[in-house]
Amino acid sequence: MRISLLPTLLIAIVMYLLPMRGYAQLPAASTGKIVRHTAFASQWVPERTVDVWLPKGYSTEKKYAVLYMHDGQMLYDSSLTWNRQEWGIDETLQRLMDDKKIQDCIVVGIWNTGRRRHAEYFPQAPFASLTKQQQEMIYNSYRSNGQSIFSGIPIASDLYLKFLTLELKPFVDKNYSTLSQREYTFIAGSSMGGLISLYAICEYPNVFGGAACLSTHWPGLMQMENNPVPAAFFSYMQKKLPDPSTHRLYFDHGTETLDSMYAQLQKQADIVLKAKGFTNKNWISLNWPGQDHSERSWRSRLAVPMEFLLRPNQ
Repeated sequence: MRISLLPTLLIAIVMYLLPMRGYAQLPAASTGKIVRHTAFASQWVPERTVDVWLPKGYSTEKKYAVLYMHDGQMLYDSSLTWNRQEWGIDETLQRLMDDKKIQDCIVVGIWNTGRRRHAEYFPQAPFASLTKQQQEMIYNSYRSNGQSIFSGIPIASDLYLKFLTLELKPFVDKNYSTLSQREYTFIAGSSMGGLISLYAICEYPNVFGGAACLSTHWPGLMQMENNPVPAAFFSYMQKKLPDPSTHRLYFDHGTETLDSMYAQLQKQADIVLKAKGFTNKNWISLNWPGQDHSERSWRSRLAVPMEFLLRPNQ
């Protein structure tokens, strides 16, 4: 089955692949404060911008949970994003904190690096389980607009996660007033960012206590015909899902644009999750009719996964 992508989605795909050098201006937070770390260096992956959001009243006299989020340039300020949309993470989390619905937290927004995004967010272990022929097919796959998905860049998600866990997290815990333990450390993203969030909690269950995977891009590619990727992901999950007694997982999808590919695949993922012992105490899987593959949609439902992951008194 092939999905015909809408023109707006095609624009989104192209823009995610473009270099992000134009986003030099510091985002304006509607509440709280954003601290920028420009050209954050790594021995594992190319340098990138990291924007840390601190809630109003942030104080070194107290400790905060930490939410790591991918596609960090899309989180805070729609006046600076290519599509004039944003997650509104600052407004949502501040409101939930003010209402005592979640614990106090900070957000670490990790920018993607344009054309490397797909290679860094594509889970590496499931890919490695495929045959050489299947791997070559994936590397040679194209988007419906004729652009290469991987742009000739080898999959590097294992290196990306080393950057997150061995370099970025220690830096954040050293320079901010954080609760560094697993039960206070979370990761979230959408689309391919949903996949890498799932991969992160599976590969580093001692680091992350919960993951929110919105509009999870189970196909990995842009078509389902002769696509071995979802089956490889589900097989990986059977072996590597974290302990449901100590971890939380959130999944969702809409019904429009690219999200229209996900319903049946999410059902298969849910079967695996249930078989591994996940229940409504530690796992949510939701369908959002009428919502599409966009920051506008993710923003509209963001409070649901945030309350689930960050609820007080863990």
